[in-house]
Amino acid sequence: MLRKNLTLAAIAATAALTLGACATTPTDSGASAGSADDVVKIGVVGAADDKWAVFEKVAKEEGLNIEIVDFGDYQQANPALAQDQIDLNQFQHLQFLAGYNVEAGDDLQPIGATAVYPLALYSSKHTALEDIPAGGEIAVPNDATNLARALLVLQEAKLIELKDGGSSLSTEADVLPSSKVKVTPVDAAQTAISLQSVDGAIINNDFLEDAGLKPEDALFQDDPDSSASEPYINVWVARAADKDDETLLKIAALSQNEEVIAAEKKASGGTAVIKDNSPADLQEILAGIEENYRAQG
Repeated sequence: MLRKNLTLAAIAATAALTLGACATTPTDSGASAGSADDVVKIGVVGAADDKWAVFEKVAKEEGLNIEIVDFGDYQQANPALAQDQIDLNQFQHLQFLAGYNVEAGDDLQPIGATAVYPLALYSSKHTALEDIPAGGEIAVPNDATNLARALLVLQEAKLIELKDGGSSLSTEADVLPSSKVKVTPVDAAQTAISLQSVDGAIINNDFLEDAGLKPEDALFQDDPDSSASEPYINVWVARAADKDDETLLKIAALSQNEEVIAAEKKASGGTAVIKDNSPADLQEILAGIEENYRAQG
């Protein structure tokens, strides 16, 4: 699918998040951010998830007037925000946002953090990381965002070494010959199926339940508190002109509410690691990722 000569458009087109997709596309809302009396339209992917009902309840209790707007896929919510159809969106992590901004020439900004969803290594042949043999084969998702992150997970597990230490833009071409195992990129949906023929696979949370796997079955997962996981912090996103809007900041801050946190963790099968990075911190991380994208050319 996506390989070394990735275009930024292709990168921005990958969905590396743990939200399901529904089929409703919004029309122009005419809404604007501002006072707490405004209806703030929030773009999401997968509005049917129970966590959004909890979020709406909490927002109402806090006197915040919101409307959840569902999008059919990950490619619609950022352009809709840029075109003033919605006021906020919450469906993506910083890596995805950076790819969109650079490709579209946009400047959407994160104004609040939600969670990191750890990415993990599973095996049906081995019960411990050290049991994976030299020369073994590990399947990894082949879409750009997941591929780079999967390679960083394997490097953290000391199964591979990446050129120049690796980054959130690494590909299989950056795996050094000194690595203990070889990697085989496959469609993300096929990673769990491939467990029968490989020594291990990096599998997204989305596919665990259908494969009969549980998060605790993982041999290894990335550290959600490490700097390597920062690009994968899921965020609330606003237009740059609205990044200091008090109402929008209050809505984003609801991700730290106890009821909302409980709903988020339930929706992720207990895997979500809640993050509370400040808007300034998130914006700094985003700027660094965007710089890396531009340097890649």
